[in-house]
Amino acid sequence: MLTPTLTIYTYARQKIPSSRLSLQIMKEVCRALGNAAADDSKLLLLSSVGTVFCSGLEPSYLIGRLSTDRRKESSRIAEAVRDFVLAFIHFKKPIVVAINGPALGLGASILPLCDVVWASERAWFQTPCAALHLTPSGCSSYTFPQILGVALANEMLFCGRKLTAQEACSRGLVSQVFWPTTFNQEVLEESKCLVRSILIPVLEEVNEKECQMLKQLWCSTKGLEALFSYMHSKTTEK
Repeated sequence: MLTPTLTIYTYARQKIPSSRLSLQIMKEVCRALGNAAADDSKLLLLSSVGTVFCSGLEPSYLIGRLSTDRRKESSRIAEAVRDFVLAFIHFKKPIVVAINGPALGLGASILPLCDVVWASERAWFQTPCAALHLTPSGCSSYTFPQILGVALANEMLFCGRKLTAQEACSRGLVSQVFWPTTFNQEVLEESKCLVRSILIPVLEEVNEKECQMLKQLWCSTKGLEALFSYMHSKTTEK
């Protein structure tokens, strides 16, 4: 079950417990996004458990589902994918994704729907649609040409071209690439910096209001009397 591993006032983190996307996992991710949208966090960090970020909808899973009632199950899976992608499209807070390993299929397709993508040097990206006789998903038929250019997008979507983390970064699919040994620490540090940058206008406004209130207190007779009273009490205690 997908649950928040860390939730504080400025930062919500969700971890995907399985690299394979199933109906259950997609529903859990949608539920987690809904919870993060309603809490006090300012951004969402999405990461995964293990050495693979996401293997997408695996053929073995699809075969298992479609072997029972093809018409019914194909509708259920397509609706789950639609709702999964819509959850990312409509999420109003910034989404930061930490890619610790390979991202395949729908796991790679949703990345342009997020705001910041950090990747380990070990990560790589592939959408083997043609090999699986599938059409693009996750809005990648639109977003990939916009980000990667038509030629490279076609190679990924129709030829199964695999992108390394550095290639993905140079073409704009990934924001930054970190060394595997320091990946978790660097993601945490970058997340804190990002949170702070989002909060700077709020903190500046609060600081200004606090100082204005202090100025009013220090200008007032009551404020000065309170200071004298405090100093007198301290002298008496001695």
